[in-house]
Amino acid sequence: MKHKPAVFFDRDGVLNVDRGYICKPREMTWMPGAIEAIRILNQAGYWVFVVTNQSGIARGFFTEETVFDFHEFMAEEAQRQGAIIHSFYVCPHHPEGTMEKYSSICNCRKPLPGLIEQACLEWPVDLNGSFLIGDMQRDIDAAHAAGIPGHLFSEGSLYDLVQEILNRRNRFS
Repeated sequence: MKHKPAVFFDRDGVLNVDRGYICKPREMTWMPGAIEAIRILNQAGYWVFVVTNQSGIARGFFTEETVFDFHEFMAEEAQRQGAIIHSFYVCPHHPEGTMEKYSSICNCRKPLPGLIEQACLEWPVDLNGSFLIGDMQRDIDAAHAAGIPGHLFSEGSLYDLVQEILNRRNRFS
């Protein structure tokens, strides 16, 4: 596979409406412009990854398998609309979790860069040109720790933000 840049999306609040600890397809609502943002990134030659803290696993609200199934649903929904999410990376840990197996401090929980690093080990990612979009400072901190720019998304159309980032990059390349 050819090395190419990647976009790392946080999940809740960026790709889907954040309603707390969601993991059921019926709870899923795409953020405005999310599918279009993924599609334009695919067309521009980027890998598209989701990097998400899911402390609901450590808290016993749902299982890793439930989250895996939810991500499979998201990927299939996106693909039906011509958008490809290449892979999902999940941190199931939280130091205050009630599930002993996941009640720990780890390198994969944002703001640490472990999820981004894992994607780069598994895919031919060129970090030059890669970036992250998240809705919290810990997302941006994880991006910076991995050596890539982070962009904060708070409201509006995700497509508009991605288009703005791509336009800015094209002007300076």
